[in-house]
Amino acid sequence: MNIQGAALVGTAVLCGTISVLLAVIAIRLWDRAGIRMGGGRGAAPALEGQVEPIIFLFRGTVLIDATPPARALLDRIGGSQDDWTRLMRWIGPRFPEAPDRLAQLSRRARVEVLGREGQGSATLRLVAQDLTDGIWRLTVSDPAADHAGIVIDSMSLQAMEEELHLLRGALDQTPMLVWRLDPDDRVTWANGAYLRRAEAQGDGAIGWPLPRLLDVPRPLPGTEPVTRRAALEDRGIASWYDCHSHRMGDHIMMFALPADAAVRAERSLREFVQTLTKTFADLPIGLAIFDQGRKLQLFNPALIDLTSLPTGFLTARPSLVDFLDQLREQRMVPEPKDYRSWRQHMANLETAAATGHHVETWSLPGGQTYRVTGRPHPDGAVAFLFENITTEISVTRRFRAELLLGAQVLDGLDDALAVFAATGQLVLSNQAYRSLWGPPPASLSDAIAGWEAMSAASPGLSTLRGALTLSEGPSSSTRSSGTMTGPQGQSLGWTVIDLSGGRRMLRFWTASAQSQMPEATSPPLRALSATRTAE
Repeated sequence: MNIQGAALVGTAVLCGTISVLLAVIAIRLWDRAGIRMGGGRGAAPALEGQVEPIIFLFRGTVLIDATPPARALLDRIGGSQDDWTRLMRWIGPRFPEAPDRLAQLSRRARVEVLGREGQGSATLRLVAQDLTDGIWRLTVSDPAADHAGIVIDSMSLQAMEEELHLLRGALDQTPMLVWRLDPDDRVTWANGAYLRRAEAQGDGAIGWPLPRLLDVPRPLPGTEPVTRRAALEDRGIASWYDCHSHRMGDHIMMFALPADAAVRAERSLREFVQTLTKTFADLPIGLAIFDQGRKLQLFNPALIDLTSLPTGFLTARPSLVDFLDQLREQRMVPEPKDYRSWRQHMANLETAAATGHHVETWSLPGGQTYRVTGRPHPDGAVAFLFENITTEISVTRRFRAELLLGAQVLDGLDDALAVFAATGQLVLSNQAYRSLWGPPPASLSDAIAGWEAMSAASPGLSTLRGALTLSEGPSSSTRSSGTMTGPQGQSLGWTVIDLSGGRRMLRFWTASAQSQMPEATSPPLRALSATRTAE
């Protein structure tokens, strides 16, 4: 009985297992047959009921109705235009053929257009139907996602939406213009600043495709991002932008930064340089400005006249070394003993001019004399000034020769002469004065003290002191004379003559050599007034 019972239990378990397997296989076959016959899709309707399609109903450009996903799409697009324009902004980049195909809808009643979702691989389908009475129905779907159960983490979706909102807000609030060009140079996307500028430029709502505000050439494939400056004119006012282009696959992203301030600064700089150029053109001094790389950047016509350098050579922006070599070829530099010493001298000139104010005088082989001044400029630039001082040097030399001749004539006289300024300072004295009274004094008070120490007191000395210290009136040509005792006890005659500018000339001579004049015995002032005569 035990063996038979165990056999019955085993047989029952085996039959139950086989029944379950057959039931599962039958269900699977039934489901497959139902799917082939169009049935057996009880779960699909439930799933489709949870996913609403994107459908719009338009009468002209007015939105009549839309599904919740469709309204959410319009809200995501944003903008101040009407619903049709905003939808076309979204459809245009994804369905390039949509504008032309939608124009045929009134004749064909139904139009289907396939497009691509951005830069990805998702294929979109746009179905447009004319429902008569001017009502159009637009349906947007993703054929690849039909009946595909896609589950998205709500927290991840929320994070992506927040980041998308942040990025969209940042792009819409930025002052620069941002837009995207497709391979046909059509604007397929633009930020808020671009759309606002386009609306202001067009005096109203804008449609699709978006207008192209700035005409910037496309960068060549494989080239680095480039920057170009372009102008946007609106009612006679030009706004300047620095346009940066970046290639993204077949599309081009353009970024236009406002450059009005830079353009104004560059214009002011050009006007300032033009003003300086006109000013330098009238200067008689030759000017040559070399940049940090010692290339000639600016020169004036006087440099050509002074150096005899060819205009073509200067306009080619030669280096400082070539410039000095050409001057040497034109014999417009001092003749050196040898080329090495001359080269070292020119190197020293450049170094001194770059570190501080430096002045040299060049005596040229042709007899001219030039003053060469080197001045440092910001950013390492150097400016050289060439001035012809031949006439100045000649006048200075002639003046010095005349002064030397006058000093020699005065030293050749037997009479002792001294000239005092209005302040009492000694202006000049001759050799006879220095031989008579010793080293020349610094001032009139020192001279009087020396006379009193070296000669005996006499009325004539008192009269001389009064004549030199008494303030004169308006007359600038009076003469006073008298006699006094000299340092060796000899009789000296003196004469004081008022010169221009308050200066006074004192003359001493030996009285024995000329007619004797009686020594004054009256008080100093009375003697002075008695002996003073006007010329």
